[in-house]
Formats: sequence, structure tokens, C-alpha cells
Amino acid sequence: MTRFATCFILIFGELAWGGMFALAIPPFSKVERGFYKSSASVFLSSGLIAAIGLAWLAIRGGAADGPGATALWIAAALWTLWIVVTSVYLYTLWSDDGALRARAYTLALATGMLAVVANILLLKPRGFGIVADVAYGLTAITSSLALGLVSGAMLFGHWYLIDLEMPVDYLRSFVRVLGVVLIADVIALGLAIALMAIPGIAGSGAPVAALWESHAGLLATRMILGPITTIVLILMCWQTLKIPQTMAATGLLYIALMSVIVGEMLGRFILFRTAIPL
Repeated sequence: MTRFATCFILIFGELAWGGMFALAIPPFSKVERGFYKSSASVFLSSGLIAAIGLAWLAIRGGAADGPGATALWIAAALWTLWIVVTSVYLYTLWSDDGALRARAYTLALATGMLAVVANILLLKPRGFGIVADVAYGLTAITSSLALGLVSGAMLFGHWYLIDLEMPVDYLRSFVRVLGVVLIADVIALGLAIALMAIPGIAGSGAPVAALWESHAGLLATRMILGPITTIVLILMCWQTLKIPQTMAATGLLYIALMSVIVGEMLGRFILFRTAIPL
């Protein structure tokens, strides 16, 4: 059960780091700080769940068929460090210390990426080579960015109810970057399958063989309900913003968030069953 739980705890970590990355999209000096305060608090809470979850699994001692206690403690420590740094960033939002805010935000991005990669590498089976590390890390990063950006864009869309004069271009920037990230995520997922099929990388391609033989339908569902559906929704959102109609676009982002979450949950289940980082 340790491996199964670690797979789904990763989703909270992805939201935490990806969401903090999303805060860099709108211009800080031209947006009400309330957006940053509320959004950073949501992402901080998500990271806290990841840290507590991994620490609890470490206390239970890990498992023979999953991550060991030491590895779990290291991942939990990285998320704890991220929480401390992000808390400092959140504190600076109530002050005018721009230098400390910039340093804390940059450090939060760096430590968060380390924590996400460490989190997913807990799930890499023994015997997989260094190329598998690349596949695991790459998909964790693109998945985190997709989940964080769609969450940040959805939260930002609500801010147009508060600031009626805010330019629609800010939300367009979110949607534009999210579209690029979703395409990158599809490429990363395909690359992960290709890399894991190379003999010697993951047990002579056995996980990929198992994926096609036993989980082809699950893979198709993960791709269709995940990035493909989300890309269609983002295109619809982009067209809606040409009207412009920010509230309708925010509604589409709600649905896009659900599609990304469904895709990530299916991806984590595939990871649990096949050891392929999708």
C-alpha cells in the first residue's frame, strides 16, 4: 500500500509546485496582492499535505515492494523545506520587502522542483537505469506545470469579478502558456513510453509490453480525458477570450482543471500498475 499511496500523494506535490510557478504569469505590480495571498495559501496547503503524507508513510516504515523509509523521509524533508520557503514568500506579501520576496519565490521554485522529482523517483523500481530517471523527472515536471497552470488560471479568472478594469490580456497569457505546456506534456508522455521501451532501461521493455497488453484502454483514457480534452478546452477558452468573456472562460477552466486532475489520477494508477511514469 505504500507505493499506491505515494503515487497519489504526488498529485498534491505537483499542484503545489506547479501552482507556485503559475504565480509568475500575471504582472505582480499590476494585480491585487489578494490573488497572490489566496492562491499561494492554496498551493502551500497542497504541499503540506504532500509532506505530511510522505512523513506518515515513513513513520510506518515504508514497504519491501515500494519506497523505503529513508527515501520517504528525504522526500518529506524536501517538501518541508519548500513549505518553509513558501511561507516566507507568503509572509512578504504583507510587506514591501521586494528583495526578500524575489529570493523566497525563486528558492521556492527550485526546492519545489527538487521535491517533485524526488517524490516521483520514490516510485522508480530498482534496476531501472539513469535514462529512466530522465523519463520520470520529465513527466513529473510537465504534469506539475499543467496542473499548476490550469489551477492558477482558474483562480485568476475569478479575480475579474473583483477588479473589473483588469486587462483580459493577463488571462490570455495564462491560457497561452498553458497551451504550450499541455503540448509539451503530451510529448513528454510519449517520450517516456519510448524511453522505457528501450531494452536495458526498464527490464528489457517489460513495463511497456504490459502497458500495451493489459492497460491499452487505460492509456487511451488517460490521454483522451487528460491532455487531449484539456487542449480542446483551452482552445475554446482562447476563442472565448476574444469576445472577451472572462467568466465563460473561467467556467471552461473549471472543466479543464477537472480533466487535468482525472488525467493525472489515471496516470498515477498506470504508474502504480506498470512503473511507467504517465
